[in-house]
Amino acid sequence: MDSLHFGRRVNYWRTRRRISRADFARLMGGKSVRWVEELEGGRRQADPNFSVMTQAAQVLGITLERLIAEAIDADCAQDSEVEAVRRALQRHDIITGSFDDSSADPVPVAALHRALTYARTGFQAGHFAQLGAEIPRLLVDATRAARHHHGDDQLTAYGLLSLTLELAEAAAIKWGCTDLAVLAGQRAVIAAERSGSPVIMASAARHLGDAMTNHGEAAAAAEFVLAAARRLEAELLRAGPEGYSVLGMLYLKAAMAAAAASEADDRDPGRQARRVPDYLDEAGDQAVRLGRDDNLLWTSFGPTNVQLYRVAAHVQLSEGADAVAVASGIPGTAFDALPRERRAHLLTDRAIAEKQAGLREEAVSTLLEADELAPEEVRCRPRTRALVEDLRLLGVGSAEGRLRMLVERCGLPR
Repeated sequence: MDSLHFGRRVNYWRTRRRISRADFARLMGGKSVRWVEELEGGRRQADPNFSVMTQAAQVLGITLERLIAEAIDADCAQDSEVEAVRRALQRHDIITGSFDDSSADPVPVAALHRALTYARTGFQAGHFAQLGAEIPRLLVDATRAARHHHGDDQLTAYGLLSLTLELAEAAAIKWGCTDLAVLAGQRAVIAAERSGSPVIMASAARHLGDAMTNHGEAAAAAEFVLAAARRLEAELLRAGPEGYSVLGMLYLKAAMAAAAASEADDRDPGRQARRVPDYLDEAGDQAVRLGRDDNLLWTSFGPTNVQLYRVAAHVQLSEGADAVAVASGIPGTAFDALPRERRAHLLTDRAIAEKQAGLREEAVSTLLEADELAPEEVRCRPRTRALVEDLRLLGVGSAEGRLRMLVERCGLPR
């Protein structure tokens, strides 16, 4: 077992058991909190020591087999975890940045970046529920850091605060809380402006655009992200690969917003729909400029992600057969190199496309494949649960037995 997978399993169960890192360190024989951070981040050793694995299982109160199992049961985020993020965003000190009553030193920006990287890695691995515990702590630490650091460290802290708020936005989308996503996205844009970094500004803008689209404000979202692209384009092109990545993502979000706006426009749906290919092509130009698939600033941007968005746009426009054709053309090696969240997201988009195209048995198989990759993407997301319900109502022929398995895994009434 590789150390990163083992570390994520330890974090998953430690968070689920509500054991702090400090307490876990003590229970592991007086280790330091930094030791736990390195263990959970996969940085302790290439191969986890068997004695460490056994002791961790005992401390966490589970069998070793369950601790190291490849598939994590999908424990969806509970209302209490979602509300913990909402409460954090509503705190006076977080809204105002006023942390004057504490004499403790702010978290160093390097440590803050490590913690954020860890949480973002979890998101991209498809582990969304545990973010309900991680995001509030990150918000407090990042807000305090932005308040108390000075000079370049303060600018960096504002950038990290913006990226933390982006993570809150992205998690809220997965949880189906679009109002929370818009709130976090708006705060991310404000923090990004204070960072002074065009790359961070563009990154925050694309997240807010995504939140607005999911919240039913697609036309406004398209205008917003395009305005950000026009304003920041020259600086982003000078910024190099990170700039190309976030600029490309702005155009991808513009494409999705335009597709959603088209679906909502009863008078002239074609007006917005005609713009979708242009925005996708603009993103494709940035992918060519980047020259590779990469994950700079957690964008997963590159030629393959542009194809993923082409699939998603066709799905949004109810062009299922076209979406299936694009998905089928993505090379397996490129697909396998994507983070699990991206792969599972593509598969769920493909399953929706297959339903649209009347390929319902294939849709069940595709959903089961996605469930193996990232269970929370299938079992916990409202849009995917709705797809399972639709397939049950429509009928899936010889796939009925496998569909019942999905129904049970999603916890849907039989």
